[in-house]
Amino acid sequence: MTELLWLLPLVPLAGAALCGLAGRRLPKRAVTIVACSASGAAFVLALAAFFELLALAPGDRRIEREFFTWIAAGDFTASAGFLLDPLSAVMALVVTGVGFLIHVYSTGYMRAEAGYYRFFAYMNLFLFSMLVLVLAGNFLLMFVGWEGVGLCSYLLIGYYFDRPAAADAGKKAFIVNRVGDVGFILGILLVFLTFGSLEFGPVFGEIAADSAFAPPGSGVLTATALLLFVGAAGKSAQIPLHVWLPDAMEGPTPVSALIHAATMVTAGVYMVVRCAPIFSRAPAALDAVLVVGIATALMAATIGLVQTDIKRVLAYSTVSQLGFMFAAAGVGAFSAAIFHLMTHAFFKALLFLGAGSVIHALSGEQDLRRMGGLRRRLPITFWTMLTAALAISGIFPLAGFFSKDEILWSAWAGGHPVVWIVGLLTAGLTALYMFRLIFLAFFGEARYAQGVHPHESPRSMTAPLVALALLSAVAGFIGLPAWLGANRFARFLEPSLSLVRRGDAPHLSHALEFGFAALSVAVALAGIFAAYRLYVVRPGTAGRIVARWGALYRLLRDKYRFDEFYDRAVIRPVLRLSERTLWQRVDVGVIDRAVNGVGASMAGLGGVLRGMQNGLIRSYAAWILAGTAAVLLYLSLFRN
Repeated sequence: MTELLWLLPLVPLAGAALCGLAGRRLPKRAVTIVACSASGAAFVLALAAFFELLALAPGDRRIEREFFTWIAAGDFTASAGFLLDPLSAVMALVVTGVGFLIHVYSTGYMRAEAGYYRFFAYMNLFLFSMLVLVLAGNFLLMFVGWEGVGLCSYLLIGYYFDRPAAADAGKKAFIVNRVGDVGFILGILLVFLTFGSLEFGPVFGEIAADSAFAPPGSGVLTATALLLFVGAAGKSAQIPLHVWLPDAMEGPTPVSALIHAATMVTAGVYMVVRCAPIFSRAPAALDAVLVVGIATALMAATIGLVQTDIKRVLAYSTVSQLGFMFAAAGVGAFSAAIFHLMTHAFFKALLFLGAGSVIHALSGEQDLRRMGGLRRRLPITFWTMLTAALAISGIFPLAGFFSKDEILWSAWAGGHPVVWIVGLLTAGLTALYMFRLIFLAFFGEARYAQGVHPHESPRSMTAPLVALALLSAVAGFIGLPAWLGANRFARFLEPSLSLVRRGDAPHLSHALEFGFAALSVAVALAGIFAAYRLYVVRPGTAGRIVARWGALYRLLRDKYRFDEFYDRAVIRPVLRLSERTLWQRVDVGVIDRAVNGVGASMAGLGGVLRGMQNGLIRSYAAWILAGTAAVLLYLSLFRN
């Protein structure tokens, strides 16, 4: 199978080409078959590659396939080749598996849309780009996939291009990601200048073997890691480049589930873990990853407490969970970051698709204040979303418990008690805002508009919900903590992290780890209980809290006013510079004046010449005489 690894991204690319070029003339059923078959076939190929990799001895689980030389310039060459190792295999399975389920779901959700073929062309193109990103064997090919998923994100956020809000959100996402990409490009250039190669194997091997990089904190590695992290922060919506992700909810709900929850936004986490040999030898950069990650996790969780749009609650939840993943990488627990990435893909995709089912049932309503009482009318949606909410809250034995507990324990064991405290608080807030969503949407009295008759979604939408609910329930068992057994997931990833620089691991008792896990569950249960009291038992309490803490509520409702700050500090000054200096002074005052001055001079000279050509013989004779006199004068004065 690995000999045909090139087929893995090529199949969805072919589906994108067929849907995009011929989809307008094809019936929707044909588009459905093409798009879903392409994503399903990609998953089957990824599964086959995974099992082939699994059959190898752990030390041999690294398969490189070079297809052709892409760039050859002097001593520099860059190949078009893929790297299949445990890390890329896990990512390929997540991308194609979750992607296939969301494609199936979309056939029901997008059935009435006029641009049906265009939607699936973009979705297949996204799968192609994401697979190129995670399978790339060098930085340059990774960047191609990186930019490809950015383009697909822009296209899918602005899918409803006739809506100004969607068009603006697409442009915002594109621009903010370009800011991060500047750092990513500079990081890649610094890698090339330092090592003369962009291939992962030679670069990471030289870092691990070269004594110049043996002392931690090498300046060039720190600079490289920080620049790469800027790119990761843009793609994965970390402070201060997080502002694009909530607005990206203007796209269709399946887009939010696939791109902005399960896969694309995790590209930054994947890139940091792929470059773990660099980050592990740059403590200052790793500290930056840790601080930004845990701060983002807490900030987004507090904002999620007060949002009323069901998709925006989930958007800020995504930002918060991405912060957890970066915090894990920041304490050196790279396998824990990927473990949480995987489990998060299942339960967050499920939450978004469940939200789409609710929106579909309520004829487009997204405001939680206009829902309520839906658990009996949407039983499958309710039970599957409840499973996902329990999973993301970290309730044992669901998947989120194992991955989040691994991150919290790694922070404590790694000597970061403050990070552990903030992470534990964030976990409690996660349970609170997630069950606020569950209670407002499914419990209490019906608050939706009269004439709306909620109904369960069709099987094409509910079947993926059930599949994702099962994965959200059982996926955590592949990464059992030490107090329950060996962590098979971490052992599987070990070949991908063999070049990571590691410190001395502390020896802490399993009883202590179990106690910390029990405490995290207790904090999550406290958050759920608080939500139950606030929104079910005494629903008026939340309003009284808002009235008492109005200033804080407005700060959270306005998302800490990041957008307003950027408007005052960046957008308006740039506009003033563009209008008053570049336009009025440089463009009009200098360039236009110079161009107009040249034109006026030529016009004046033309007027003089035109006056000479008056048709009078006497005038011509006079000019000839004057010219002759000028020539004779010149010859008499300047002749050698």
